[in-house]
Amino acid sequence: MSKEVPGAPDRRRFLGMTAAGAATLGLGFAASGRGSAPAHGMGTSALPPSIAALSSVLDKAVPIGDDEYRARLAKAQRLMAEQGMDALFVGAGTSLKYFVDLNWWGSERTAGVLLARHGDPVYITPDFERSRALEQIRFGKDVRTWQENESPFALIADTLRGMGVATGTLGIEEKVPFFIAEGIAQAAPQLKLANATPVTAGCRAVKSEAEIALLQIANDATLACYRAVWQALQPGMTQQDVQALVAQAYGRMGVRGAVDINVGKYTAQPHGSIEPQRIVEGTVVILDDGCQVHGYTSDITRTFVLGKATDKMKRVFALVQKAQIAAREAARTGGMMGDIDAAARKVIADGGYGPGYRFFTHRLGHGIGMDMHEWYYAVGDSRQPILSNMTLSDEPGVYIPGEFGVRLEECMVTTPEGGRWFTPQSPSIEQPFG
Repeated sequence: MSKEVPGAPDRRRFLGMTAAGAATLGLGFAASGRGSAPAHGMGTSALPPSIAALSSVLDKAVPIGDDEYRARLAKAQRLMAEQGMDALFVGAGTSLKYFVDLNWWGSERTAGVLLARHGDPVYITPDFERSRALEQIRFGKDVRTWQENESPFALIADTLRGMGVATGTLGIEEKVPFFIAEGIAQAAPQLKLANATPVTAGCRAVKSEAEIALLQIANDATLACYRAVWQALQPGMTQQDVQALVAQAYGRMGVRGAVDINVGKYTAQPHGSIEPQRIVEGTVVILDDGCQVHGYTSDITRTFVLGKATDKMKRVFALVQKAQIAAREAARTGGMMGDIDAAARKVIADGGYGPGYRFFTHRLGHGIGMDMHEWYYAVGDSRQPILSNMTLSDEPGVYIPGEFGVRLEECMVTTPEGGRWFTPQSPSIEQPFG
């Protein structure tokens, strides 16, 4: 994914093209230079060459298999026993997808899975949703339903008694809404409710080889998208123009993704600004976000300048590069999550952009997998042990208010030797893809 797109135009010459030239690539610039989104459904001849050259990545992607889902349930039951939990309730959301491959959106109607220390999961759903649940269920076959005029919490309490959990501890997945946890507590006062993060994070934070393979494809796709979009960028383009190019690039690769783009002084705000922005030659641009491949998420940030960067921009970029490498080297099995943040923060402070959070204003990174932000976090004094095959972002930054910011982000997998990036580090602020 890191090689140049065949037939891509010379970068310097491409930057010199006029708005009229950009219009031939399907960007629809008006004479004023104001951009508009490319039309949907256009053929490849109407796309910028770098985007037209992209192709689907899905033929390489192998979905998670049933045996792995069964292993996840077994590991959850083992961790429940270790944590003294007699049963687990997982509501709608990512963890439900993770454990039983069930796609379900959260709402005021309670739905989810109950899992005891032994046996198959038991599904809870509104009665009118029973058929939709049965379409998806592959692990176990016990579905308990409640009518609109009935209490789902009484059903959960009754189901737990039938599973042999009349008393003891019920783990509640941490993203379950409070009203559900409160309802269960009132319907089953003899049960103790506990935070189930040691079980859910204990399973999800360490990735299997199949998960790592999907994360690799997702990160490769985002890097290819960014490269193709960068080759198609023009001074004068708006954020909407860039987002449209990104949508086209991901569409060519058969995945869904998005991008946040910020320009100039707004790059000094790590999550950007709501102000409308336009690319200007010689100013800093930050692209940040990712895509999903069979439920697994990428997250890459590239900082660059179209045209010539100032010496200060180059110095700050080089410092952030150095900090990113230090963090990768600290992501070593046997260390602590806080060590990763400390390694990068020291480099940035020693380079004149300290102390503490003054210019490097956020944590070093977050776990990533099925959610873009998940356990565990490389932050501060975290004593969370680093285990092999954890995946997290490596994204140091320097943000100079009123001027510009630089952030570089790769995702990595932890190993005994340190972190292994999924994608190569950006080489320079003027040539972010080599």
